[in-house]
Amino acid sequence: MPRGGKKGHKGRGKQFSNPEEIDRQMRAEREKEANGGVAPESASNSEEESSDEDYDHKKKGVEGLIEIENPNRVTQKSKKVAEVDVTAPKELSRREREEIEKQRAKERYMKLHLEGKTEQARADLARLAIIKKQREDAARKREDLRKAREEAEAKNKR
Repeated sequence: MPRGGKKGHKGRGKQFSNPEEIDRQMRAEREKEANGGVAPESASNSEEESSDEDYDHKKKGVEGLIEIENPNRVTQKSKKVAEVDVTAPKELSRREREEIEKQRAKERYMKLHLEGKTEQARADLARLAIIKKQREDAARKREDLRKAREEAEAKNKR
């Protein structure tokens, strides 16, 4: 069976451009535009080169080929260790805030429930009162039956 299944192998293998080559071409085009159409010089400042590399390195996909100015796009800015403020409060995500809020609401509900101030607690207490009364009545009946049996046995022995 041929490569690629029943339909056969389609075309040749894909060839990708080298990223360094693309970077070099982009820099050459920028310098050409900046110099007014004059070919770029071979000797360039190392600081400019490194800043261009950082700029091109952050781009993804076709961003390196097309200049896009999107005011809504937020770029990732790395902070230096000296700039980071450890004592500042950490911003919580929405999920973390919701989780904390849910835990607090549960604790508040349990506190009210233990105090007997919630509807469910009142219903539970009423149910418990009814069950207690039923158990007391049943215990009283058992006690009366036991006494009646003892009296009957005492009469039978005489």
